Amino acid sequence: MGFLAFLLLGLIAGAIAKLILPGRQGGGWIATLILGVIGALLGGWIGGMVASVNMNEFFSLASWIWAIIGSLVVLVIWGFITNRRSSTV
Repeated sequence: MGFLAFLLLGLIAGAIAKLILPGRQGGGWIATLILGVIGALLGGWIGGMVASVNMNEFFSLASWIWAIIGSLVVLVIWGFITNRRSSTV
């Protein structure tokens, strides 16, 4: 998968993860892109380890599912970090 396709996958996966998670997560499109790309990397790594998924194809359903799962994990971790930081201030 090319670099721009991977960025697009991360952006869309991050946006879908934000829609799935309840509550209000901070950040705009740039934060969504960054968290989505990190989540897509994490999801690809987890998918490769658990289910032997190859994240080389943009239109692969497995790529999208694991990218969204990874983005959800990253958003949950991000939520814990930002909630702890805002509650201590």
